Amino acid sequence: MRRVLYFLFLIPFLGFSQIPAGYYDGTSGLVGYALKTKLHDIISAKYINWHYGDLPNLYNQTDIDHFYDFDASNTTYLLDIYSNNPTGTTAYHYTNQQIIGSANAEGLGWNREHQMPQSSFNSNYPMYSDLFFVIPTDARINQLRSNYPYGIGVTSPPSQVYYTFTNGSKQAKNATPNSPYTGRVYEPHNAFKGDIARTLLYYVVRYEGKLNSFNYNNGTSPANDTCPLDGTEEKAYDDWYIAMLLQWHNQDPVSPREIERNNNVYAVQGNRNPFIDHPEWVNLIWNQTPSTVAPQAIADLNVAQTSAYFVKLSWTPLSDSSVLGYKVYQNGTYIGYSKGNSFFADHLTPGTPYNFTVKAYNNNYMESAESNLVSTTTLNTDIYAKDLMITKYLEGTADNKALEITNKTGHPVNLSNYRLSIQFYSGTNYYFPAPYELEGVVENNSTFVVLNPRSTFSCITNNEARFVTAAPQMTFDGSNYIELRYKSSTVDAVGISGVNNFSTLGNQSLYRNSSVNDPVTTFDSTQWTQYPVNYCDGIGILAISDVNLSENSDINVYPNPVTGTQLFLRGNQISSIRNATILDLSGKILRQESNPFKNKNSISVEGLSAGIYLLKVDDKAFKFIKK
Repeated sequence: MRRVLYFLFLIPFLGFSQIPAGYYDGTSGLVGYALKTKLHDIISAKYINWHYGDLPNLYNQTDIDHFYDFDASNTTYLLDIYSNNPTGTTAYHYTNQQIIGSANAEGLGWNREHQMPQSSFNSNYPMYSDLFFVIPTDARINQLRSNYPYGIGVTSPPSQVYYTFTNGSKQAKNATPNSPYTGRVYEPHNAFKGDIARTLLYYVVRYEGKLNSFNYNNGTSPANDTCPLDGTEEKAYDDWYIAMLLQWHNQDPVSPREIERNNNVYAVQGNRNPFIDHPEWVNLIWNQTPSTVAPQAIADLNVAQTSAYFVKLSWTPLSDSSVLGYKVYQNGTYIGYSKGNSFFADHLTPGTPYNFTVKAYNNNYMESAESNLVSTTTLNTDIYAKDLMITKYLEGTADNKALEITNKTGHPVNLSNYRLSIQFYSGTNYYFPAPYELEGVVENNSTFVVLNPRSTFSCITNNEARFVTAAPQMTFDGSNYIELRYKSSTVDAVGISGVNNFSTLGNQSLYRNSSVNDPVTTFDSTQWTQYPVNYCDGIGILAISDVNLSENSDINVYPNPVTGTQLFLRGNQISSIRNATILDLSGKILRQESNPFKNKNSISVEGLSAGIYLLKVDDKAFKFIKK
């Protein structure tokens, strides 16, 4: 081992995470799963998702060993936590160039390891290439770890210790306390157990809202369950696994190596692992006292709005502080959950009767009895779009690729079940690689942009786009068929499946005509206006392009540009405005007020950075500049 002076000199300035000012705003006073959800919102807001093929080069920025086996003559070793021996001699080292596909012995090369096995999320993006839990490790150990969970392995009998690796880590039969799982586990070196625990806890914070759609055991065969996810969005892991991760976290504190990696990943991916920045949050979230009493039943479930393709349900929230949320059932089948007191049941069929009930659940996952049942029949037609639709397709030189997606459905849409898919040609057949999954909520009459992070468009930047990804879906070249899916069903499409689309899509940008109100599963070129390659004017604002801007309205906004903290409105009817919303050009909602001008004629723009924004007031929209 060579870790003398360099390691000691780094301690003074690597002992503190370089947390950007204000990064964790809004977390003060929060505990339990409310804190976890807030952290999810923070670390998911600005996130650059790279291609899986980008990771080897990125490891040169994130995973060089500066702590255990470093000397001034060689600064290129990758830090492999599966083979590095912090308390003895490391048997072998890797440079970035020694990546291989597979190996039949240790020390032959490294490859990319998903610490949460990719089988749990079907190898889909953005999970597939998340730098926080996709790391460089010895290829042989990676293969043998397979999709087995981390755990504490038996020490005897020897026949149940299947492999012992050169740094003392091992694959053995599970002996983790209180675990029903009887299969194999991979037990890492003690010096890296806390690192692994904090990585896996990051994973279930980052992907909260999707965990229930990932592959997890449903309780029918826990002895054979290799995936420790439990299907909940909040607690996330089985009890025995949470207990082990907390033990590992507490016994192996955050190291300078983790702090450096956290800062380096933030530099290239745009988000952070909160449990490296604030280790105390682990126990604040998962060491809460669970409730022992089931919640009361909701008694006033009602239908607040009925349309052709959706129904809005609402109810009075329970005052019980242990209640985490409300599960919604449609015709007796679970369809989703809400953290608040309303829910939009969508993807319904026009002119069809539906029944709904709700159950509250608490922090011990005890459920209330069913609420009162409400019934309604969807309308035969309405004025809204039946689903989201792709409204801009930007084809440009090199990596200039972007898609704009718009919500005119009449209600907020949860994006967790939506994904982008692209079709490639292998030389013999057409195929779909793993899709890119969307997440979060898009408001009605809002639009968002999915952008390739290496793009150089003049009209939109990585900071302005809602989703920034180098996943295969954002590498189209004009020949590809691209579709927006809801679960496994096609919602909208650009191009024709099973053909080379270059003659219709190549070397041009396409803008959906404003007369098109609904998505279509079969591409129709007459619905689109063609523009030259790299054209990108007005991206991110189509959702309000069909409402009045200030010059043709009886309402005016001033001053514009605004240099102070207040944007004022002038007009005879401003006191009757029901809702005001400020959005950025990606469609992200920055501020909302109900009945905003009942007793005043301005809205605060304090805290907005210099740039162009949209102010929506009911059905009108105004562009304004903040200086």
